[in-house]
Amino acid sequence: MEGAPPQYTAKTLDDYLEHMSKPVFQAGISWRVVDAKWPTIRSAFKGFKTERVARMSDRDVDALVKDERVIRSRPKIAAVVHNAGTLVAIERETGFKKYLRSFDDYDALEKDLRKRFKFLGPSGIYHFLWSVKQPVPEWHTWAKSRGMLPEGHATPRKAKANTARAAARRK
Repeated sequence: MEGAPPQYTAKTLDDYLEHMSKPVFQAGISWRVVDAKWPTIRSAFKGFKTERVARMSDRDVDALVKDERVIRSRPKIAAVVHNAGTLVAIERETGFKKYLRSFDDYDALEKDLRKRFKFLGPSGIYHFLWSVKQPVPEWHTWAKSRGMLPEGHATPRKAKANTARAAARRK
């Protein structure tokens, strides 16, 4: 994906499920493939109606694994069903929005999300929280703290300074 993903104001639990599910499917796959299939994935998952997805059976998961409209990864499909059930449980317990705001910092929220939800690693959680307009650390700082940037990768400030130095040398 080029640039930051779009942000949305999640108004319903269904919105949260949809935005949480996208990084589940994007794990290990080109963003373009997922984006191209997203409308049919949304349809196959009943518009991401959380209660309906949470009630999907193993038979429903098996049917989706055979459905060419979706990314046919059983673990990812099963993870979306599991995650829907977890969202419903949190919603009933405290409310999902309240749950998201109940953490003192990003790292504590990330740790709890990783414990509760399936197929969401650090990048998927960052993507999910960013896309639903939750507070996240600045990306370069976050990625560097997790060893996700190659050694010597320029942060925005360094990149700007490097660009200015290169322009000065050309003169």
